[in-house]
Amino acid sequence: MKDWIRDLNDDPLPWLLEPDLDSPGVRYFALGDLLDKAHDDPEVLEARRTVMSTGPVPTILEAQEADGYWVEPGPGYRPKYRSIVWSVSMLAQLGADGSDPRIQKACEYLLEHAIDKNGAFSATRTQGGAILCLMGNLSAALLDLGWLGDERLHGALEWLARVVTGEGIAPWEEKGAPLRYLKSATCGPGFCCSANNRKPCAWGAVKVMLAFSKLPDVARTPLIQQAVEMGLEFLLGRDPAIADYPMGYSTKPSRSWFRFGYPLFYVTDVLQNLEVLTRFGYATDPRLGAAMDVVSGKQDQQGRWTMEYTYNGKTWVDIEEKKKPSKWVTLRALRVLKGRG
Repeated sequence: MKDWIRDLNDDPLPWLLEPDLDSPGVRYFALGDLLDKAHDDPEVLEARRTVMSTGPVPTILEAQEADGYWVEPGPGYRPKYRSIVWSVSMLAQLGADGSDPRIQKACEYLLEHAIDKNGAFSATRTQGGAILCLMGNLSAALLDLGWLGDERLHGALEWLARVVTGEGIAPWEEKGAPLRYLKSATCGPGFCCSANNRKPCAWGAVKVMLAFSKLPDVARTPLIQQAVEMGLEFLLGRDPAIADYPMGYSTKPSRSWFRFGYPLFYVTDVLQNLEVLTRFGYATDPRLGAAMDVVSGKQDQQGRWTMEYTYNGKTWVDIEEKKKPSKWVTLRALRVLKGRG
């Protein structure tokens, strides 16, 4: 047994690895992320085939329109939780196979219909719809689904880095500038967002850094690397266990920071913050010690974590049950605790 498993209240790996027709993606991810099996391992390949034939992924794909979108054509942000933006993000998080022709058509549709004139993913195909969490989530999903190297995705990632660093973008007050931030959207460098009262948004920062964490080192341009360094400085500048990042319209952190769930859209939590920082090699950083303790402290006596936040009833298919032990949340927690060693 691995040392990081011995530190748990009990070993949940057999539970995560058992065949589960309701959540087959857990087994697929656990084989690779927790047992370090190769992508072409026969067991991993069979687990991914199961993801595509049972559980939530086939249900989502059954609702897809022939042209590749869900519900409404266009940029695909609405209706929330069922249109193409949400469906593609959810498919990626569930472990769907990006080589499936239906998923390829969906990704191609997004790249053709959800990118604005600046090259950014946008909810409206105008610069005003290019918000940090949307750009980060869609970039991360497309990378998971195999679109690394696509010029349109590369351009979206470069724009995302430019928005973070401020490279070549004027303040939103300079209305005559050809390229500027917008008061009603991403409104300044360093993760500033109108949704957070024009202050740096930690939720947006986590989503942006999630996308960058999925890029191999050789694919990170100097501009992206500069944005990564700014993101690390920002996220590590506060204790995630307290989550007292700039709060915009509130006087205390959102309760969502401390409720773990699955899947994740624009809302984030302490655990995803740690997942991202772990991907960048910071799992053992002492600044994350208290947050790691928060994660460890949420496990039950069987070494399982509870579903505390859910989109059930809003998406195409429900994922597990709220207030009950969750394989998905347990998988997320173990990824982080494994990184700590």
